[in-house]
Amino acid sequence: MAQKESLKEVFKNDFLIGTALNSFQIQQKDTAANRLVLQHFNAITPENSMKATHLHPQWDKYNFTLSDQLVAYGRQHNIKINGHTLIWHSQLPAYVKNLNNADSLKQYMKDHISTLAGHYKGKVFSWDVVNEALEGDGSLRKSIFLKLLGDDYIIDAFRLTQQAAPDAELYYNDYNIEGLTKRRAAIALIKKIQAAGVRIDGIGVQGHWAAVHVPLADIEQSIQEFSALGIKVMFTELDLTVLPSPYKRDVVDVSQRTLPNTPATNPWPNGLPDFKQAELSKSYEDLFKLFLKYKDKIGRITFWGVHDGQSWLNNFPIAGRTNYPLLFDRSYQPKPAFYAVIATHHR
Repeated sequence: MAQKESLKEVFKNDFLIGTALNSFQIQQKDTAANRLVLQHFNAITPENSMKATHLHPQWDKYNFTLSDQLVAYGRQHNIKINGHTLIWHSQLPAYVKNLNNADSLKQYMKDHISTLAGHYKGKVFSWDVVNEALEGDGSLRKSIFLKLLGDDYIIDAFRLTQQAAPDAELYYNDYNIEGLTKRRAAIALIKKIQAAGVRIDGIGVQGHWAAVHVPLADIEQSIQEFSALGIKVMFTELDLTVLPSPYKRDVVDVSQRTLPNTPATNPWPNGLPDFKQAELSKSYEDLFKLFLKYKDKIGRITFWGVHDGQSWLNNFPIAGRTNYPLLFDRSYQPKPAFYAVIATHHR
């Protein structure tokens, strides 16, 4: 099969194909990655440049430089931009984390959302309005937003974004929400937003899974149940780790980074063996078969990174490992998994 085939072209009548861009790629300093982005992707998400610690470092100071470059790049090349993310408990600047009264935090949230979403009004296709607000047990995360503002801060965040960016699609984004416990909690959350008369257009299922066991039945059930709420389903941060998990359960909490790098936890520093390459390909093939089955309900599939060398999974949950979770390798070449994904559409 010709290497020239393009993901965005193959799936152009099904769903958007997206990728996450880091700062070098946004500045177009990574020319090899830039070629892949233009060839294969029609949606982009910034890895970090729109997060509060980068973009809103002081109470009255915003730094739009990098995110403006991202938006200009997307608009120049007719690539849809997903803003990531407005309200998240992590990567908050110190002045926010140290707040201790509700009025100040409410003012921060209002200023942050109205300034950011307003700055990109008409330019950003969609926003991850609230990110990772649920705990593993389905309760609301004990974030500073919950502690100071109470349960309704999520509704308020969507309301503020709707006012500031009336033409943008508004999403809730989280990990492990394909699983039963968090799925039920996410459904309840969406229904609560809808009942308040506030718009929510979609939900982002992050898709940080292990190639050795992708939870296909849970994913299918989540597509059915989320779409039944009248919203789009997105898979927003897709990557499939091939390395052994040091945990006894799935962990995607970015604060959990305390384990040593050993040959047992980093078994393939110099290349992925054929049997793991085949496992990765089969898992991506199975996933995209499922995505195509529900293409009328899915708005976007976004890979969390352009190529393996960029992936956050090289450093999470153990720093310095060599992971291989994406469709393009460290030399920017398509892997067998790429061709497996393409082939799902040709069958």
